[in-house]
Amino acid sequence: MKRFISWNVNGLRACMGKGFADFFNEIDADIFAIQESKLQEGQIDFAPAGYHCYWNYAEKKGYSGTAVFSKEEPLSVSYGIGAAEHDHEGRVITLEFPDYYFLTCYTPNSQDGLKRLSYRMEWEDAFLAYLKKLEEKKPVIFCGDLNVAHNDIDLKNPKTNHQNAGFTDEERGKFSSLLDAGFIDTFRFFYPEEIVYSWWSYRFHARENNSGWRIDYFITSDALKDRLNDARIHTQVFGSDHCPVELTIK
Repeated sequence: MKRFISWNVNGLRACMGKGFADFFNEIDADIFAIQESKLQEGQIDFAPAGYHCYWNYAEKKGYSGTAVFSKEEPLSVSYGIGAAEHDHEGRVITLEFPDYYFLTCYTPNSQDGLKRLSYRMEWEDAFLAYLKKLEEKKPVIFCGDLNVAHNDIDLKNPKTNHQNAGFTDEERGKFSSLLDAGFIDTFRFFYPEEIVYSWWSYRFHARENNSGWRIDYFITSDALKDRLNDARIHTQVFGSDHCPVELTIK
């Protein structure tokens, strides 16, 4: 069995002061991926024993950024999706293993007033094309903060949030297209009706009221369906406005 963890830490240095290392050690994942590290090279000394560490930094300081920590050394590692217009923000790392690719992804937020929605649409098409290219060689497992709640069940207040960033028809449509292209939302695969969130605003006591969104995912190629074991959302883990999500595969 392999255990994978994904967590948007909303600033790794801040999360370190709120128990990140304790959870990291306790969960003992085979691969642990993070998003929104908000780091530049040299700003943190985190090199956990027994792991190969890979970092992708945004050019803009204190913004975005991803990392992957893997017990198994990958065959190859690449950063970004091979498209210059999308690779300045440290959003993707791809690790190649003998029988699958593993990616961490921090999808661009459409932002207030949807001022980045058109860019987000371009990103979605480019990212899906990148995934399908990888799939020509072997199946894909990807995880991260995908900045979209797919269906009404995936957020507390769907009516009042309709057409807000993360719950626009356009973003949800792209997520549907991703699934239609041969990918599985692993949490929904196991728990089609369960209401669990992975992100809560810091405002209005959202987390204590459990007024949240499910925007953090593990997605796999259909080809891996028979190897899926379980998917979990660790709502009891604090340290960020997101909680970690998990996938185990046979």
